[in-house]
Amino acid sequence: MINNILSKFKLDSKPSKFGTFGGVFTPDVLTILGVIMYLRLGWVVGNAGLLGAIAIIVLAKSITLCTGLSMSSITTNIKIGAGGAYSIISKSLGLEAGGSIGIPLYISQTLSAALYIIGFTEGWSIIFPDQNPLIVGSIAWMALMALSYFSTLIAIRTQYLILAIIGVSILSFLFSPAEPVKTTQLIGKFEDAGFWTVFAVFFPAATGIMAGANLSGELKEPRKAIPLGTLSSIGVTFVIYIVMAYAASHFITPEELRNNQMVMMDKALIGPLVLIGILAATFSSALGSIVGAPRILQALAQNNSVPCSKFFAKKVSGSEPRNAIFFTGIIILISLLLGNLNALASLITLFFLITYGMLNLVVFIQQSMKVISFRPTFKVPRFVPLIGALGCLFVMFLIDPFFSIIGIVTIIGLYIWLTRKGLNANWGDLRGGIFLALAEQASRIAANFPKHKIAWKPDILLPIENAKVWANSLLFIRNIAFPSGSLFAFTVRDENVQEAKDDLEKLLYPLKEDKLLVNSAVIEDREFLHGAKLVIQILKGGTFTPNILFLTLGSNVQKDETLTNLVNISMKHELGVIILRQHLRTGFGLQKDINLWLRDKSPNWHLAVLVTLQLQLNWGGKINLVTVADNKNDVGRNYKFLDKLSELTRLPAMTEFNVIVGTFTEALQKAPRADINIFGLADNPPLKFMREVPELCNSSCLFVRDSGKESAIA
Repeated sequence: MINNILSKFKLDSKPSKFGTFGGVFTPDVLTILGVIMYLRLGWVVGNAGLLGAIAIIVLAKSITLCTGLSMSSITTNIKIGAGGAYSIISKSLGLEAGGSIGIPLYISQTLSAALYIIGFTEGWSIIFPDQNPLIVGSIAWMALMALSYFSTLIAIRTQYLILAIIGVSILSFLFSPAEPVKTTQLIGKFEDAGFWTVFAVFFPAATGIMAGANLSGELKEPRKAIPLGTLSSIGVTFVIYIVMAYAASHFITPEELRNNQMVMMDKALIGPLVLIGILAATFSSALGSIVGAPRILQALAQNNSVPCSKFFAKKVSGSEPRNAIFFTGIIILISLLLGNLNALASLITLFFLITYGMLNLVVFIQQSMKVISFRPTFKVPRFVPLIGALGCLFVMFLIDPFFSIIGIVTIIGLYIWLTRKGLNANWGDLRGGIFLALAEQASRIAANFPKHKIAWKPDILLPIENAKVWANSLLFIRNIAFPSGSLFAFTVRDENVQEAKDDLEKLLYPLKEDKLLVNSAVIEDREFLHGAKLVIQILKGGTFTPNILFLTLGSNVQKDETLTNLVNISMKHELGVIILRQHLRTGFGLQKDINLWLRDKSPNWHLAVLVTLQLQLNWGGKINLVTVADNKNDVGRNYKFLDKLSELTRLPAMTEFNVIVGTFTEALQKAPRADINIFGLADNPPLKFMREVPELCNSSCLFVRDSGKESAIA
């Protein structure tokens, strides 16, 4: 039976695309010129006076105008997909941000339809007070569902008729036969409410500019239709509101305007036309919501942002989202059966405001980034989206601070949930660029201030000869850098560059997953040392420069010359040096206790202390300060030295002091057991002896030399 009906409407033919007037202007105008114009504009004029009402209209319209201008600008820069505002935000800030806005926007559109149907029912009850409101609402729901379910084209054409009815009803009021009032009240006394309360009551009448954008996937030329249709609808409705406010103040006394919400019908040339206009306005607003909401749901489903995405993303011939329409209709019906939805009216308006604010914010961010990819054919000054975003935030808390907080918390919760879902889009977005732009701006600001040792953190430069056999020390390096440090790893190859790049990515992947800032590069060069020199020179000239060169000391003595050269290069470029000699059997033991070897009057201990503190932070073990005394007479002096140094460097309270009498070799064998021993590094590293030290102390060893740019007492 349904198939017969569908074929009757010729839905199997090529889907119709809508132009500016039918697809954007008409839905926008009908949503803006809603029930508030008929039932609340008079109350606004009665309280605020003509000039006060004009001020309220101008203020409200300025926010929606800024939003309309922002939306017009961004739609001429990117290809808009289905879902209107959802598509714009998703393509700019990612699916997570788009979904966190799109889901509440869908719910708001859906519940708005229920509210409009209730408004239609109340208007109907004025004409036919004996009819059951529930039955009237159910019949209106079925009529709206039929229009939206079987053909969007029919729904759009129905809106033309409704637009004509509303136009006639407005003319009926403007040509009122009533006698003009003796004195027009220019400035009202705000007897029922203050200025901002009156403004909050009127503001929803200025919203509705997304009705056409929600049909973006079914417009012939959205880049032209959305700007032209949206801005023209804002302009036309602004003129209508100003003229209606003037007529209300001209023909009706302030007392009547404040106390009789049906006074426009009473004063109209043909009163029933105004009542029919109220019915038409509520019906058209409900129709716009029922047509637009399923398309937002379908767009969300296409990107897997909602449960049952395959079901809701499905289209029938004619591009009608039947499943999404059916589901939306069920929610509306349940809402109608539950009764009065006025308690949710504020939340619905706030979700619209959040959407408007996000649109303005997206445009402001892109303008501020000054990237070449943002080159809309419709340009707006940067203050426009800024005013729009701040205005939306202001009006949100003006209307209802409690619901504003609920709305913001809801969106944050949805963003976290969608982030955990791991959504993937086939387009890029601005998020990486935004943070990069912020980082660049921060670096420019930081360049104006002197670098201070108090802001030191471990930024490690790690040469890797072969990523396939280089994994044993990776966790140890992570424990030196985590949580605030960074790692830049590189390898040098003259062939199989892509393979080397893949191997390096696999090696470093666990560190990236652990939220450590990691970057890597493959340098195409025949000589490892030459390539390493280039990396050090280039990175030291950048903004984010490494401060530690991390090297490993293996058993192959043929590589000692390269290692010594790298140490010398690091001295030239003011890099600290860490050389790891790993014990072949014990490795890093239990990764708990640390022996830090210090020598009185040595200038080379700051980096060693800082590295020790980093390891202790991540290992959670104990620090042993160890020094060697030539004879027993020096023991007391060395304990004082260790105690003073511990106080200056603010070492943990559980740190233990150890003064060992004898030669250095003897001390290595007498030292407390530890999972790592840390020593200072001489200018000319004795590599042969450094290979022997781990066996003497039975643990892996770290040899550290300062760059002169760090301080353990800062």
